[in-house]
Amino acid sequence: MSEKAPDAKLPGEEKTVSEPVTDPEAAPKAGLEREDAQPGETPDPAPAAVRRGMWSEGTGDTSGYGGIVREVARPHVSTAPLGSWYDGAHNRLATLVDDPFIKVVLQNGELTFHIPREKLVEAMRQLRDDAHLRFEFCSGVSGVHYPEDEGAELHVVYHLASMTHNRRLRVETSCPESDPHVPSVVATYPAADWHERETWDMFGIVFDGHPHLTRILMPDDWVGHPQRKDYPLGGIPIEYKGTTVPPVDQRRSYR
Repeated sequence: MSEKAPDAKLPGEEKTVSEPVTDPEAAPKAGLEREDAQPGETPDPAPAAVRRGMWSEGTGDTSGYGGIVREVARPHVSTAPLGSWYDGAHNRLATLVDDPFIKVVLQNGELTFHIPREKLVEAMRQLRDDAHLRFEFCSGVSGVHYPEDEGAELHVVYHLASMTHNRRLRVETSCPESDPHVPSVVATYPAADWHERETWDMFGIVFDGHPHLTRILMPDDWVGHPQRKDYPLGGIPIEYKGTTVPPVDQRRSYR
């Protein structure tokens, strides 16, 4: 094997800067994103939350993962250009509805329009009826509870599909716990009927204009909404082969 010549450079060494940089234009500018940032994404200014452990807070975590410390990732707010068909859908809805967006999130190839509840009915009707959008089908309505999201603790997520254009879109709106009202979209998407009832049952979000907003999973006289984060995890004491099993919230603490 021949030895490397004294002046020969290994691959990559040719990029080494041996002279001091004096040109002010060569310095990084304020506000530049990191090299691996995705185009069209703006980091959320809110500080990242940290979650410790796997299942519970405090005592009672028997999973063996109590020492895990995880950063709760926040989706980035996306800005144009979004690419693919996303820009066309975004611009078209902005043309049809005045100021319809709180924010837009494009993550993992999935587009989410965050829309104020006051614009929800108009935006959903345009998303269904406009020939350039044509999201004819609402496959589901989901509730989410973010107790730390002050003023917008309760979120409603709509999953839309366009058979005409073979596309999927997520629409999200929110309301405060102190005023848990969101307009119903059953008149636009009749399939949302039972989904809105389930969201009301589990999260206590009132869908104004729903034809028959009653509980669908819990008994009619049930107090509370079981999928809220502040709902106590309890139950009726169970007796099994002579052994009484206490309610869940007396055995360990879950999130």
